[in-house]
Amino acid sequence: MLLQADGSRHLWLGPSGPSLTLVGGVDDATGTVPWALFREQEDAHGYLLWLWRVSQRVGLPHALYLDRHSIHERHAADPLVLSEQVVGDGDGRTTQFSRALAELGITRILARSPQAKGRIERLWGTFQDRLGSELRLAGARPLAEAQAVLEAFLPAFTARFAVPAAQPESAYRPWPAGLVAETVFCFKYLRVVGSDNTVQLGEHRLQLLPSRERASSARVQVEVHERLDGSVVVYHRGWCVATQPAPATAPQLRARKGARVGARAGHMAPRPPSTPPGAGSPVAAPPRGVDGFSGRPAASHPWRRFPALVPRTKSRSS
Repeated sequence: MLLQADGSRHLWLGPSGPSLTLVGGVDDATGTVPWALFREQEDAHGYLLWLWRVSQRVGLPHALYLDRHSIHERHAADPLVLSEQVVGDGDGRTTQFSRALAELGITRILARSPQAKGRIERLWGTFQDRLGSELRLAGARPLAEAQAVLEAFLPAFTARFAVPAAQPESAYRPWPAGLVAETVFCFKYLRVVGSDNTVQLGEHRLQLLPSRERASSARVQVEVHERLDGSVVVYHRGWCVATQPAPATAPQLRARKGARVGARAGHMAPRPPSTPPGAGSPVAAPPRGVDGFSGRPAASHPWRRFPALVPRTKSRSS
């Protein structure tokens, strides 16, 4: 009914090896370890993989006893980023792993101290002694080899140290009918489709294809699922939307910072010289009063050719 889950950071491959994190859980009633896995660090991806394999091997527990890591609960001091908005995040505290627990109906219990989950802390102490010796004897170096030694170690450890339950029947729940595991054990984000029918998630940019029900999905809010194998799919109202990689967008040219050709910073560009290159004398400006300048119009001006257009002036009376 209850699994205590945690991650243990340790030099599992010896003093000369890299630090790895062992993610796993222990049955609170029998002390058995349903499954565990090595990760380079403690992350939500590892916890989702672990819970997926546990559900396949023994079933779904009723509750998980966890610490207050940011994987299990978003801290109040953590900034909320719109691009990382999790599906079902009503109070701003939901994480990807806690969202998966809610979808599976698993109660999340958060410990307030390491001593509160002492059973799994003692388990890690035993593993660091016994499992560490097995890894060194096997000469496991890559993470894949360490995982193979771990999976061979777990059945022997359970057979020796597990205790029988008070009630022999299993309390693990079966997988819910009609629920697809890939839609639960993934990372879900909310996105609004752009005017060009595309959605973007990090480096992924997808083009939503038209369907019978909807020719365009512009301005529609969808769920973008990033699965544990790295693939990205889009869901709308529970239905998977057909997508394809979006074409690359043309770059937008903008004025860049820095010195410009033909002008110095803080100064205007120099005015062109009045004397053409190679000329000996400057070009004479037309005299005033000729061709539109102030004064009387020239003889060739249209006003001289069409007297009717010349404005009349009042003559002085004698």
